[in-house]
Amino acid sequence: MTANSSSQLWIYDTTLRDGTQREGLSVSIEDKLRIARRLDRLGIPFIEGGWPGANPKDVQFFWHLQEEPLTQAEVVAFCFTRRPNKIASEDPMIQAILAAGTRWVTIVGKSWDLQVTEGLKTTLAENLAMIKDTIDYLRSQGRRVIYDAEHWFDGYKHNRDYALQTLETAIASGAEWITLCDTNGGALPHEITGVVTDVIQVTGDWGLGTGDRENLFQSPIPKLGIHAHNDSDTAVANTIAAVMAGARMVQGTINGYGERCGNANLCSLIPNLQLKLGYQCLEDNKISDITEISRFVSEVVNLAPDEHAPFVGRSAFAHKGGLHVSAVERNPLTYEHIQPEKIGNRRRIVISEQSGVSNVLAKARTFGIELDKHNPTTGQILQRLKILEKEGYQFEAAEASFELLMREALGNRQHFFEIKGFQVHCDLVQEEEITSALATVKVAVSGRDILEAAEGNGPVAALDAALRKALVNFYPQIAEFELTDYKVRILNGHTGTAAKTRVLVESGNRHQRWTTVGVSTNILAASYQAVVEGLEYGLLLHSQAEKVLIS
Repeated sequence: MTANSSSQLWIYDTTLRDGTQREGLSVSIEDKLRIARRLDRLGIPFIEGGWPGANPKDVQFFWHLQEEPLTQAEVVAFCFTRRPNKIASEDPMIQAILAAGTRWVTIVGKSWDLQVTEGLKTTLAENLAMIKDTIDYLRSQGRRVIYDAEHWFDGYKHNRDYALQTLETAIASGAEWITLCDTNGGALPHEITGVVTDVIQVTGDWGLGTGDRENLFQSPIPKLGIHAHNDSDTAVANTIAAVMAGARMVQGTINGYGERCGNANLCSLIPNLQLKLGYQCLEDNKISDITEISRFVSEVVNLAPDEHAPFVGRSAFAHKGGLHVSAVERNPLTYEHIQPEKIGNRRRIVISEQSGVSNVLAKARTFGIELDKHNPTTGQILQRLKILEKEGYQFEAAEASFELLMREALGNRQHFFEIKGFQVHCDLVQEEEITSALATVKVAVSGRDILEAAEGNGPVAALDAALRKALVNFYPQIAEFELTDYKVRILNGHTGTAAKTRVLVESGNRHQRWTTVGVSTNILAASYQAVVEGLEYGLLLHSQAEKVLIS
């Protein structure tokens, strides 16, 4: 696609500021720098780095980027207008913005008269003076200004004339972008369309334009943006409505992170806008990085990825029902709205008790195993799957265990070791909390019995450590394996302590992750089964990789 001024959109990422206001999300300076540099490589034009006047972490973040700048993105410092009845040049917050050393700054001002009188406790005239004085001063210091009109849509509904005055003031003072903010997240798409259309018509007399990449950093003409929150679950739809009505800056966050219910999700917006509506958000060869960057950011901020997120979720292109699978195998368009590879995701065939033969055949192909539907083993695998799921196993979340099950049925499962037994001893304190655990395991490798013991901060950690200790001399690659996640679910809680327990263990190495499952009325037995299969599957992957290298 060749961009022109009507199709070019400017993505403004606020993950590092607005996104970090999400409850339970915390990042270090190093985390912020890693994310900023990854967004820069993606080709995001504007990256909002934080509020340097609000906390020392953001001050240091901007210092680091002064020493080692980004390659193409404009890093943006964020701040509110000066305080009421003060002077912008004497406001410490404004001085902190200048010290951040960015070429662009985003200034937030009040659009809603209620927020002015109740929130700021000042007059409507003083609010206009605050907007003007702040932008005038920043422009006099050589800064370029993006003006975020906070609570814009609420302000417009309650007092349209005053809300428009705030925009006119910002534009007259030299703001180069005007961003309309649905700060409370209460607007709906049809409202966004109507309001943005009206704003464009009114501000046309003020010289509001759209701009293009060639003249963005030279043009004095202000341009319009949208900043939507997701409190009504419409932030993505609202942003698309604003763009289709004429907005050209799209503010949002990776994975939709943000305060309360979050912000507009760039991982959904960019594919929708570029692949479906024909706007240019990123270079065409960067769109396929969307899934990877979604998962990268979730890892850095230490939040589990949303498996069911549109476009980038692990389940976004997962097919479970047998009829769906057979149809997708013939033509993916039957149940997929885009090709998953376009945004860096992939199709997954899910195995469960609802599966048919087509699921088993398709899943086998993903493991590099060719099966025939007329092969009696195929039916046996499907029957075994349904029996185990009835007992409490869940293979749609434990594909590694299913591959091992399949190879067992086909007679080509490689047994790297044999389990002879294990014991676990736990030490308790008065509060009955486990403080340490000692596990002893007995395994056989190539006909040789190995007995080892290890300690851990819990029984599963101790078992895992003992197993690794017993096997690492035979399989040194085990040193690279790690247990990355551990989930426990009680399947039939009404039976009390006799309830069955399902344990999912996620393991990984430097390149891959895989999940295994164990089920038992004994939580340690279930855990042990999952941990053992996790190690076995890791060894299987390693042996396959070695065969590829040799060949």
